Amino acid sequence: MRSPSKSDLKTVLRIDFPNRERIGRGKMQLLEHIRATGSISAAGRAMDMSYRRAWLLVSAMNSMFTHSVVDSQRGGKQGGGAIVTEFGEELLSRFRAMEQKVEAALASDIDWLDANRSETTAPDTDSQ
Repeated sequence: MRSPSKSDLKTVLRIDFPNRERIGRGKMQLLEHIRATGSISAAGRAMDMSYRRAWLLVSAMNSMFTHSVVDSQRGGKQGGGAIVTEFGEELLSRFRAMEQKVEAALASDIDWLDANRSETTAPDTDSQ
């Protein structure tokens, strides 16, 4: 039997748009890293991804909405950089709030799953 401490089971929020675009924790983490570093390339490195991959994710987010999520400036004397826009900050804030709501709404069910799962459950064996 497990201790009554907080479960190590995790919920993951992902929002799928009709055009096959999506937002989830990875893109939100990228925004947090861009905010912290002021750079798409540094944010990508912090997540162990290439600049190209990070840039493609930013580009996808910028095209998903009517407002830019990240504004970037090319190199030059100032060396370039990127900022999370006001809209991007709101997106990030709302996404994190949605995650908290999902976690709160499912807490008792997650606790039940945790209390009833096998100690020998192998990680990543169920693709559903």
